[in-house]
Amino acid sequence: MFEKKRMMITGAGSGLGRALALIYARQGWHICVVDMDAQRAAETVRLIDDAGGDGLMQVHDVTTSEAFEDLLLFVKSRWGGVDVLVNNAGVAAAGDLCSIPEERWEWIMDVNLKAVIQGCRCFIPLMKEQGGGHIVNIASCAGIVSFPEMSSYNVTKAAVIALSETLHAELAPKGIGVTVAAPTFFKTNLMDRFHSTDERQRKIAMGLFAKSNVTADDVARKIERAVRRKRLYVIPQWDGRVMWWLKRLSPELFHRAMAFFNKKNGFERIFG
Repeated sequence: MFEKKRMMITGAGSGLGRALALIYARQGWHICVVDMDAQRAAETVRLIDDAGGDGLMQVHDVTTSEAFEDLLLFVKSRWGGVDVLVNNAGVAAAGDLCSIPEERWEWIMDVNLKAVIQGCRCFIPLMKEQGGGHIVNIASCAGIVSFPEMSSYNVTKAAVIALSETLHAELAPKGIGVTVAAPTFFKTNLMDRFHSTDERQRKIAMGLFAKSNVTADDVARKIERAVRRKRLYVIPQWDGRVMWWLKRLSPELFHRAMAFFNKKNGFERIFG
């Protein structure tokens, strides 16, 4: 499917990005690891090389358009192109709408949405030139379900899903595939940069992560299979798929139930 096996992954210094890198490394891929943390990125490159791949490291803040322009020039000079772009870099946040400071809205929009847009805008022309490729955007089931007290996160992830759906149709005539991943909670380091407006929300988020028995490796394997099968959506966990179908069957009833559950402090009682 991808003869030259060239991949770039943002946020690949740890978590899901690293897990994806290692799955493809075992298949002999060339992988450009992009992360803000040079030490974590270097460790991922070492693991890629040990697993049989060929790792390269680039330290960048992907919230700037200049970062992707530099990355584009880098992969073109080293590989002549890229087959798979994974827009994985992201941050988590919680808080009710009016409590989230404006600067936090800007921050999460920059990381979770604008970086994905910039990555796509920068690399799509290259993929058109080379006659194909694949884009993987990491969203979240939060973008489908719209959990309460997570407005900034929900908005950015819903936008990533909408962008991916749009690009899936736009790029099909050019031989460019698009996959969007919408996992629920799984064991990762997303809490490292988590921001909330009060400690209660942090405790709930930590409880949700702690109760999950799904790992980043599990999610990465589902994404790799979806890319091979040229699937648009990958919802890796059963709870995400259940919520997806319930919402599709009766959106109004689904959100009434969500509001009732929140009114009764269900999230805090179970996960707090």
